[in-house]
Parts: sequence; C-alpha cells; structure tokens
Amino acid sequence: MRIESTGAGSRWRAAAAIVLCCWGLAGGALAQTRQLEGVVAIVDDDIILASEYQDRMRQVTENLARQKIEMPPQEVLARQVLDRLILERIQLRMGDRAGVRISDEQLNEALTNMARQSGASLEQFRAQIEADGGSYAAVREQVRQEMILSRVQQGNVRNRVQVTEQEVDDYLASEEGQKRTAAVYHIGHLLLPLATDATMEQERAAMAYMEGLRSRLASGTAFERFMRAPDKTPYAFTGGDLGWRLAGDLPSVFLETVPALETGAISAPVRSASGLHLVKLFEKRGGSGQMTQQTRVRHILIKPSEVRSDAQAQQLAAQLRARVLAGEDFAKLAREFSEDIGSAREGGDLGWTSAGQMVPEFEQAMNQTGAGEISAPVRSSFGWHVLQVEERRTQDLSDEMKRNQARNILFGQKYDDELNTWLQKIRDEAFVEIKI
Repeated sequence: MRIESTGAGSRWRAAAAIVLCCWGLAGGALAQTRQLEGVVAIVDDDIILASEYQDRMRQVTENLARQKIEMPPQEVLARQVLDRLILERIQLRMGDRAGVRISDEQLNEALTNMARQSGASLEQFRAQIEADGGSYAAVREQVRQEMILSRVQQGNVRNRVQVTEQEVDDYLASEEGQKRTAAVYHIGHLLLPLATDATMEQERAAMAYMEGLRSRLASGTAFERFMRAPDKTPYAFTGGDLGWRLAGDLPSVFLETVPALETGAISAPVRSASGLHLVKLFEKRGGSGQMTQQTRVRHILIKPSEVRSDAQAQQLAAQLRARVLAGEDFAKLAREFSEDIGSAREGGDLGWTSAGQMVPEFEQAMNQTGAGEISAPVRSSFGWHVLQVEERRTQDLSDEMKRNQARNILFGQKYDDELNTWLQKIRDEAFVEIKI
C-alpha cells in the first residue's frame, strides 16, 4: 500500500506502517469494540463503522506510545488507519466469496504457536490476556481474520512471483548476497589476563591451567556457567558472550581460531597481548561446512475428531504401534490409518528431515528414538504420532542452504513489491465511499 503524505514525509509513513503491520497482535487489540453509531466508509456492499475506526485509531496510538515512536500528524495517521481498514474489508470479502475458512483446529494451532513463542502454554496465554482486561474471544477472532488475510494475499500474489536460478546465481555473486549469506558465529570467551612482563614460568603455569580448564568445561553448558560465575581459582577471569559476529567482525586474535571450530567446541588456549583466551563456538549460520544431522523418518498420525476423543486417538495410536512391534509393516499401516494426507500415500515417509523442520514435540520424540526403532505415541498440535526412525546421516548442506537463503531473500523482495501492486489494484477496483 502506497499512501503519500506531505511535510513530515517518509518518517511519519514509516512509523505508521510499522505499527499498522503489527496492530492486530498488540495489547490494544484486546479491547471489546464499543457500539457507536455512524458509518465512516462504504466498501462495495459492506460498511466500516465509526466504532471500528475509533478503536483502531486508539490501538495504533497506544502502540506508537508503547514503542516510544514519535507520533505522526493526526491527519497522516488517520489516512493510514482508514485505508488499512478499507483494504482489510476488501480482502475479507474476497476470502468469503472464495470460501476461505479457518477451522478451530487451525486457529488453535496458531494460538498455541503464539503462546509458545512467548514462553507460555495456551492456557497461560489466555489467562494473561484476561488478566490484562482483554477478551480471549476477540483475540481468537482477530487471529482468524489475520489468517484469512494471509491466505487471500498468498493465493492472489504468490503465483505471480518467480525467482530463477540465474537470479540466485547473480545475487550470490553480488556484494549484498555475499554479505547476507556469509558465515556468522555466536561465540563466547574466557580471558585469563597475563601481565606483559609475565615470566616464562608464569606463562607456562597459566597455559597448563587453561588446558585443564578447557577439558573440564568441554561438556554441556559448563562453559556458559563458568562465564557467568567462575569457580574459585588462582586466577581472575574476564570475558563473556560476544554474541553473533560476521567473520570480518571477529576480534583479530580469533580470526583463525573460530572458523576452524565445530559447533559446541572449545578452542585450545589462544595467546594475545591481554592474556590467554578460551573460545567456544555456540552456533554457526551460513558459510561453508554446514554439517547437518538429518533423520529419515516415517509416521502415522491419528487425529482427535468429533467422533473420536483425544484418549481414543491415543489408544488407536498405541494399538498401531503394538501391531508394528508384532511384525506388521509400518508403511502398510500408515497408508491405511494415517491422517496426514501428504505422507500417508507414501507409507508415512517424511524423507530426510533437519533440525527445526518439525514441531517441537515431534522433533524431540524423533531425536530420542534410535535408528530402526518405533516411538511411543507422542502428542503434538496435529494429533497423536507414532514414529519409525529409519536411519540418520550427517550432510554438508552449505551450498543448498546458501541458495535457499538467497532464494528466500529474493522471493521476499519480489513478493512485497507484487503485494503492494495488487493491494493498490484491488483498492482502485473497489467501490469506496468515504463518509468523513
């Protein structure tokens, strides 16, 4: 959506656009709509009430204040809000005519994911909304509308966007592409300071101590704990979490050390003018040498429904597991019973999966199941799963990951441009009469 304004210009438009993009999930959107008379706009065969318009203005104003963004002129903000409401109404009507529906199951899954991202269960999420004086029913309806809008936009815009392999090649060869797909490292370090005039004997003793410390901290989160609260030692340590760093932004003393580390590894002591360092590579993204653990897995999905309770779904999943353990073919049972339409016809085969591809409950069960073994039934937001882990492998996905990253960046850029063009088109084609 492109809306021109005068005076304050792009600064005001940017501030309003940021808030308008996220208004629906903010705290202000939880308030009940006040029933006020009056119509502010007619949109085709629908209307926008003054109450909707005033509530949205209040929500956006509260969001700007909460985020400490300077308030744009009232007329600029008012135009943004009204145009957003008009575009939403046009798209919701398009979705209604196309038969776009969001089931309660899909809505619950979306809300569960929202709650999980905030570190809460769905029940805790709901309780927090109501404790803040909001309406959980209003939030559900708003999320349902946002999901409908997303589907309408994707259905009308996604097929218009194409990214060619040549475009990916050109992007990866560009300065921007090389920078955005370069390796970034999340590192932490411990520094044992040494005086510039330290004797050879003192340096050898410190080196021996650091070698022993490296071995002692090599497992689990011991290194992170030691960074926060070092044990009583003969030495005074400094250091800490250095966050994510591009290779070119690494401290010069670590330039050769960090890229050679495996994820989770701790370096040998590194000497600098300040003293001796131990460096740990917590995570790495991009670059080369992206060795990824993959699992080939099948599953059978049993969903609760109006005619099958959650307990009955779990019982059926357990019965199917018992049949596999008794010698029946997993793939055959998956084709007959699994309610995952995408994989059932393939005997439940999900192919090779990498970390982060599956919902957390599924991934945890998969990681805890040995190759060739069958998991106990596990519950996810989709229903009850029985997993068969077939094999595991470690793959270098560096080139594939780089190309996918570049493809996603280019697709996002093109999608945003195409979406703005399409939104302007449907706005121009709609009958809109503004009453204020």
